Amino acid sequence: MKLHRGRLIDHIQIVTADVDASRRFYEAVLATLGIPVTALDGYFYADELFVSGGTPLTGRCHLAFQAADADQVAAFHAAGLAAGGSDNGGPGERPYHPGYYAAFLLDPDGNNIEAVYHGPHQRSAPSVELEIDGY
Repeated sequence: MKLHRGRLIDHIQIVTADVDASRRFYEAVLATLGIPVTALDGYFYADELFVSGGTPLTGRCHLAFQAADADQVAAFHAAGLAAGGSDNGGPGERPYHPGYYAAFLLDPDGNNIEAVYHGPHQRSAPSVELEIDGY
């Protein structure tokens, strides 16, 4: 099996009160960014993000996904609202650095989920590829 991973974060796990509602939300917003979601029994994952049911809930988090351009940021925001998310800051430039264009949503558990485009840039690699034997 080959896995593609980012360059900084190994994984993030969110424990949710409603796996199905969270899956609908993340499938909608991540589809706009071209990131597939894999659903399994009691949890789902997408790249470095793992979401599972269970108690106790582990608390709120802020999670930012990379977008390829401002149009993806806008599509992310619209898809998230349509899939049960709440607005936490519409698409637009932010003062964090020149070219920082983002939108924020609250997922069904109140986590602050962002899509951000950092402006024109060049990646050194699209991702890191891991081959896992026997998986």
